[in-house]
Amino acid sequence: MLEKAFKKFPVFPELISTNQTMKKIYTYKNCGTCRKATQWLTNQEVEFEEHAIRETPPTKLELESMLNEYDGDLRKLFNTSGMDYRALGLKDKLPTMSKKQALKLLTQNGNLVKRPFLLSDSFKAVGFRESDWAEALG
Repeated sequence: MLEKAFKKFPVFPELISTNQTMKKIYTYKNCGTCRKATQWLTNQEVEFEEHAIRETPPTKLELESMLNEYDGDLRKLFNTSGMDYRALGLKDKLPTMSKKQALKLLTQNGNLVKRPFLLSDSFKAVGFRESDWAEALG
């Protein structure tokens, strides 16, 4: 009976987690900091699910969750050293951009999102600072 219900109403696995301790990390394959972060997680035997940030940027809900972690500071979510950030002139545009506009931009272009982008039940972070991760996850 339940099987029929699941076929009729699709389940979105990214919204329903069976393992609440699983970490979700968005990375870019050519990013050295992302490689350091995933290697650190592996060395600490922390289970994680890795997603390619360029191909599948974080969702609006995930971005909002991270934004709350950084007290609403939109700039913290942006890869300010990236070429796309500079090409779009976001240094000047971001201060006057609405939250809605900024989040839409981030969901559409994973290159703009600061990485690595880590989400878990107890810890959220952009960028990799080993001491912070060790304190929260170690």
